Formats: sequence, structure tokens, C-alpha cells
Amino acid sequence: MLTQEQCDFYEENGYIGVEAVLTAEEVADLQRVTDEFVEKSREVTEHTDIFDLEPGHTAANPRVRRIKSPALYHTVYDQTLRHPKVLDIVEQLIGSGVRYNGHKLNMKYPEFGSPVEWHQDWAFYPHTNDDLLAVGIVIDDMTVENGALMIVPGSHKGPTLDHHQNGAFIGAVTDPDFTPEGAVPVELKAGGITIHHVRALHGSAPNTSDKPRRLLLFQYCAVDAWPLKGIPDWDTFNDLIIRGEPTNQPRMVAAPVRMPEPYAERKGSIYEVQSLLENPLYTNRQ
Repeated sequence: MLTQEQCDFYEENGYIGVEAVLTAEEVADLQRVTDEFVEKSREVTEHTDIFDLEPGHTAANPRVRRIKSPALYHTVYDQTLRHPKVLDIVEQLIGSGVRYNGHKLNMKYPEFGSPVEWHQDWAFYPHTNDDLLAVGIVIDDMTVENGALMIVPGSHKGPTLDHHQNGAFIGAVTDPDFTPEGAVPVELKAGGITIHHVRALHGSAPNTSDKPRRLLLFQYCAVDAWPLKGIPDWDTFNDLIIRGEPTNQPRMVAAPVRMPEPYAERKGSIYEVQSLLENPLYTNRQ
């Protein structure tokens, strides 16, 4: 559980890092399972429903930059998504009743690892209220050198910046006046967790170290936060509830919104969409 001081820090800054949430055994299980998935990726040569591949991926030298929706494919990931200690912390920050609305495992290989350009998650999936956050399960020690998550403190209280280029949604901030001034890294040991608010500006640089950086990301929201783009159907929507009960009364809160439409021609993961960005702030694309 978080202390009141930690909760206040999150409210003020829009992020927090928490050490030692998972045990060493739980981290070892995540590392083992992730290694097994990378081994399976040797059998594929292009993006699949499970794997998003780095440029240069081969059977001899597999490079996976993302495992898509990992909790669907292995119980270790699913158990981590529902980890009581993680959910207890989430409920401290967004209230009782939790739904998940996405999950992925982002990977940065030593001396490589694609960057993630600056963006706000809110630009991808605005809801009726902004009690949404992302939790990153730190699978490897995360440092500035290996591409730690970077956050602009307090940006969750500001505007939703434009993520469109030439009229199409591109999944990265395109405001010509934007610079990540004051950005800070979230450095943690394996087993810690990062938490950032859905409106917080964040990104991550390439991995320039000789160590991997793997971050398992879970998106959680309050049960009464409904996506502005609508729901698939009532039962499917409520199947995503981890704690609490369904409600047909979405809570409405004033928040700055830009809809992610129309989408850029290249769809897929954030890496694919952001690859069209004409003026990336992270220029080390290999």
C-alpha cells in the first residue's frame, strides 16, 4: 500500500515509482516466461497478433519490441494483471472498482531498443472521466541508460496536446512548441512498479546500455469511466472488471479531449503509428 505522502506525490506530479512490489520469485517467473516468448518469436518473420518486431529481427537474432496483450497468452502475465498488491495500490489512486483496458509488454534490447516518442495515453482513449492510469511492472532494473520511462511532472493537469500530423492521428505529440522540459526518469529495481496518470506526458529513449529493459504495462480505469468511442457490448465490457460491480451510470468529469480520429494510414502498435512522425524528438531509430 502507498503512504499518504506517496498518494499526495502522485496527485501533484501524475506519476510515482514504487520499489519491491513483486517478490524475487515473481520477477523470476516473469523473466522466464518472457524469455520463452522471445524464443517462440524465432518462428515468425513479421508482426503477428502476439509479436511486434524490431527492424532486423531474425530467427538467429530475435528482436521483439512488444508482446501484445500478454495476459491473454500466459497465466503468469494474467496473474500479475490481477496481483492483489498492485490492485490495492491502483484503488488507492482511482477509487474502488477497477477495470483493465489494455496490456502489453514493451522490450528494449541492449544497445538498441526502439524509443517511444512523447505522448499522452489520454490521446489514444479518452473516457468520461480521467481516473485512468498505467502500471508498469519492472522486469529488469530500469535506468536512464537502458531507456527508463520519462515523465513530465505535473503535465497531467495541463492540456491534451495535439497528436495529429497532416490531419491524421499519429500517436505522438506534434505541437511544434513542445519540449519535454523538466522531464524526469523513473528508475527502479526489478520488482518495482511505475504508475502514471493517463494524461501525463511520457516517453522513453533507446537503450544505450548492455542490459535489457522489459516493462509489463497494464492500463486500469475506474469502473465508472466509459470510453468516449463507445463499448463493444455490455458483457464484453464488464468482463474487463477486476474489482467492483458493473454500472450503467458513467461518471462525467470536465477534461480536455482530442479524439484520435482520423487515424494515420499505418495502423498497429504505437511504434508503427509513430514511425510516420516527421520530426521525432528521439532520432535514434535503427
